[in-house]
Amino acid sequence: MDIFQVIADEFSIKYGQVESAVKLIDEGNTIPFIARYRKEVTGGLSDEILRDLFDRLNYLRNLQTRKEEVRKSIEEQGKLTDEIIQALENAK
Repeated sequence: MDIFQVIADEFSIKYGQVESAVKLIDEGNTIPFIARYRKEVTGGLSDEILRDLFDRLNYLRNLQTRKEEVRKSIEEQGKLTDEIIQALENAK
């Protein structure tokens, strides 16, 4: 799952805007700072969109981590099947 593409589709913004915003967030910049001083980098995303993007990014990253944990646990039990792998990949 491409988290950036999911966010871009959900918020109807460009992939590059998501990529730029996430890079700034990951570098430790705050949402108010990004919204005010980095508009040119994010393509003018508002603070409201940036906050929602930040929340969704955290949710999707946590979901991805959890999927990996569940898959590993099932695999350790020797019960991992193609059907389970597909279900985990499709889980939203």
